[in-house]
Amino acid sequence: MRDLKEVLAENRDKYIEQLKNLVAIDTHDLGHGIDGGLEKEGQDYMIRLFEEMGAETTVDPMKEEDIVRCKELYQEGNLGHNQTDRYNVYARFKGNDAGRSLMFNSHIDVMPADEIEEWTSHPFKPEIRDGKMYGRGTADMKGGLMASVMAVQLLKDAGLEKLPGDVMITSVCDEEGGGNGSMQAIMSGQKADGVVVCEGTSDELILAHMGFVFFKVEFEGKACHSGGKRNGVSAIEKAVKVMQALNEKEHEWLLTYKHPLLPAPNLNVGVISGGTAGSTVAGECSFSACVHYLPIQMSYDQVVAEFEDVVRRVSLSDPWLEAHPPKVTIYQAGGGFEMEEEHPFVDSFKKAYQAAKGKAVKVVGSPAGCDSRLWRNIAGCPTIQFGPGNLAQCHGIDEWVSIDAYLESILIYA
Repeated sequence: MRDLKEVLAENRDKYIEQLKNLVAIDTHDLGHGIDGGLEKEGQDYMIRLFEEMGAETTVDPMKEEDIVRCKELYQEGNLGHNQTDRYNVYARFKGNDAGRSLMFNSHIDVMPADEIEEWTSHPFKPEIRDGKMYGRGTADMKGGLMASVMAVQLLKDAGLEKLPGDVMITSVCDEEGGGNGSMQAIMSGQKADGVVVCEGTSDELILAHMGFVFFKVEFEGKACHSGGKRNGVSAIEKAVKVMQALNEKEHEWLLTYKHPLLPAPNLNVGVISGGTAGSTVAGECSFSACVHYLPIQMSYDQVVAEFEDVVRRVSLSDPWLEAHPPKVTIYQAGGGFEMEEEHPFVDSFKKAYQAAKGKAVKVVGSPAGCDSRLWRNIAGCPTIQFGPGNLAQCHGIDEWVSIDAYLESILIYA
């Protein structure tokens, strides 16, 4: 087999062109995946590419019953999404039967690019400027997806006759809506001896991310003219009492939990809505909050129980709330992720990174959740997160990925 760095340099333009072709296909989600998604053309492109490369290719249509089953078994699942013409694509490149299997996991759906006039260049007409490829999905995460595919191509171009083990690539849809695509893949039996989630990591190795639970709390009051306020009950004031108690719960978490790679758990009230006019006592109010919690040390069930307990205790201390208890609903959630650094799979990645870049990789955690949690927690696979792109570029105007980072990821994966 020829030297990988030399072969990468010779085929540089070919590998870059494949990424440009994929970014040029609009695969954005509709309403965070709830209303559907445009992944079909992109997935069809991946099918053709995989078949040209000699992979065993499987098309797995999204199925609501699988997401329901995942929700019932693991508290993971975003129900009721429109899954028309949405399907995952899995490629398997056969290797030595005695070797370990390796999976690269990426999502093909991207966020919308509605502010086209604010982009320097068209979001779906990728351009390369100053060593960066601009376009929607370059960083999140078509750069990672195509890097994993081109890693297999690099080994083929270098003359490797047979892979040391099976290599699988899962191109999933409906990730931006909470991870349904990877849940579908796992419920369909996809797994490997090691999984690389190819989300952008700013040239760092992510071995942990926080879990999250989104709550909505709704309050009933008694509306009346504010001049006769004593005749009414302000739902806004009742909501404030609960929010103050939740702040105390957050403070308790901050003092109790620590993690070497992650920030302390936190609770953020991001939306509050209530009332109709300044001259009217608010007859209704609601707020939406997100709790980010630590993996292993904390759990989904614990966070939900402690959040609901705060609301219950405040309600019991207030005659109106005791008679009119607030309604608490959970509208999205995802578990935390943690991979032990001492695992041989992590050591394999560190050695590959060192060989490709001549330096040690920095190990970090991420406050943002992704599909890593699903492959580790549900599929039970040793899982790491590494890919080209920076979190700061994701979902933004003029999204870009460094060409060097993309090519380096191909080399490291290979």
